[in-house]
Amino acid sequence: MSTTSASFGRVDEENNVFVIEGAVERKVGQYPGVAAADALAYFERKFADLEAQVRLLEQRVAGKADAQSLNKAITKLNEDLKEPAAVGDASTLRARVAAVEVKVSELLVEKLEQNKEVIAAEIAKRTEIAEKAEAIAGQDTAKIHWKNTSVEMNALFELWQDAQKNGPKLAKGDADPIWKRFSAARTKFESAKRAYFATLDAANKATKAAKAQIVADAEALVAKGGEAINDYRKLLDAWKASARSKTDDELWARFKAAGDAIYAAKSEVVAVENKEQSANLAAKLELLVEAEKIDASKDLPTAKKLLQSVQSRWEKAGRVPREKMREIEDRLKAVETKVRKVEEEQWRKTDPAAIERTNSVLDQLDASIVKLENQLAEAKKSKDAKKLKEAEEALAARKQWREIVKNSL
Repeated sequence: MSTTSASFGRVDEENNVFVIEGAVERKVGQYPGVAAADALAYFERKFADLEAQVRLLEQRVAGKADAQSLNKAITKLNEDLKEPAAVGDASTLRARVAAVEVKVSELLVEKLEQNKEVIAAEIAKRTEIAEKAEAIAGQDTAKIHWKNTSVEMNALFELWQDAQKNGPKLAKGDADPIWKRFSAARTKFESAKRAYFATLDAANKATKAAKAQIVADAEALVAKGGEAINDYRKLLDAWKASARSKTDDELWARFKAAGDAIYAAKSEVVAVENKEQSANLAAKLELLVEAEKIDASKDLPTAKKLLQSVQSRWEKAGRVPREKMREIEDRLKAVETKVRKVEEEQWRKTDPAAIERTNSVLDQLDASIVKLENQLAEAKKSKDAKKLKEAEEALAARKQWREIVKNSL
């Protein structure tokens, strides 16, 4: 006696299990030693596993999973569903897989289009990296900032490596030409950098030698003491005009030590000079007190002798501190100017030619006054107020001017 499933299978007396597909019956296996229902249920569970795989495939397609992975799953299911050792509606499962296969084909087409865009974007990205590298390599080597540009070039190389490692794969025909551009630019840059630093090393050696000579010259000046300050300053100007070198700190320490020694020696000399000049200043201040008491207006000859005495002792007194020099020199010059003006005034008053010129002016003014007095008299007679006022003002001005000229004698 056999046991039959509702639609898709049966079990015979020997526990052979058959699946019914349309009008065809196919043996799928045997499960001896159990009840017929259990044997049939075993193969129905196998069908349920296949159905679960189909359902999972449909879900993955709906979620737009990777098309190539989906294709592998479809191939396996198609193989498993040819003559599955299971009891169930296998034809429906095949139809569902076929429907999924159509959708996966559509996904493959969509992915291909997307891949074209991704590949195009990746080509553009790598091309941009190459162009930036070419721009860096194409700069004027005399103006390049090597440290910064080296960082930029290294960053571009890291971008390129990341694109190769993590970006979409490019066909050799697409990737190689761009890589050659990038590699050539990088090689050009590195060659230029090596050449620059080779030249720089030579320049550094020359600079170091020049600065070492400046230091040696400065150290030789120390023996001259404070007198060498001007020469040391010239060496300092030469140092500042020189380019920098890697040994600047060491050489500068020696150069500065030499300068400190020279300036220290100068400071000692200045201290001695300041002491002497302070005494000289005190002496000259006393001379100024004496000079400023001279009154040339009372006795010019005596005043001149006193001034000459002060001037003679002034010169012998010596140098004074620079900050006081202008002040005391101006005070002495003021006394000299005062005496000179008195002398010039006396000479003017005793000069015959000057007296004659003054008398001539007085004569002219007297004649003018007589004339104006006559004009005033006529104005009074005519009673012309305007002419009277003009005559009075003119006469008063002439008389005032005559008084000034007369007093200058």
